[in-house]
Amino acid sequence: MDAGFVSEEAIYALILVAGIIVTAGRHGESSWAVFWTVAGTVVVFFAAHIYAGTLAHLNVGRHDRVELNTAFRASVRRSSGLVIGAAIPAAILLLGATRVIDDQNAMWFALWAEVAALAVLGYLAFAKRRAPVPVRILGAVTTALFGLAMIGLKVIIH
Repeated sequence: MDAGFVSEEAIYALILVAGIIVTAGRHGESSWAVFWTVAGTVVVFFAAHIYAGTLAHLNVGRHDRVELNTAFRASVRRSSGLVIGAAIPAAILLLGATRVIDDQNAMWFALWAEVAALAVLGYLAFAKRRAPVPVRILGAVTTALFGLAMIGLKVIIH
């Protein structure tokens, strides 16, 4: 669970993007504008995460020096969850931007897709540990609560 979809970075990206959608929705932004805000923010966070991770990996080995390219590759691999997690809501925002679905509905669909993605992440994290199904479901619900909290904020703001 050190890279990809089931990662802390993917969870963080989903919550970050949900926060952007909630904030942008407060200002009446279009899904096109929200998409570009999400894309720009994720690119900056991805680059910053790679940089910070590279520096951290350089100091991981106690006895051996880690080469810069090894540290960089490890950081890119770990940070990929930021992009993977943001891809789902960004794709839905693009559907609103291209008028495949209504602009405001795109933001709501993106938020609900994030809740679903968070639930899947929580479930898969416990499934990988071979936890019993009730524990997996509890993990899914607990992780999804972060997305539901963002939806609650959107409802309060509106």
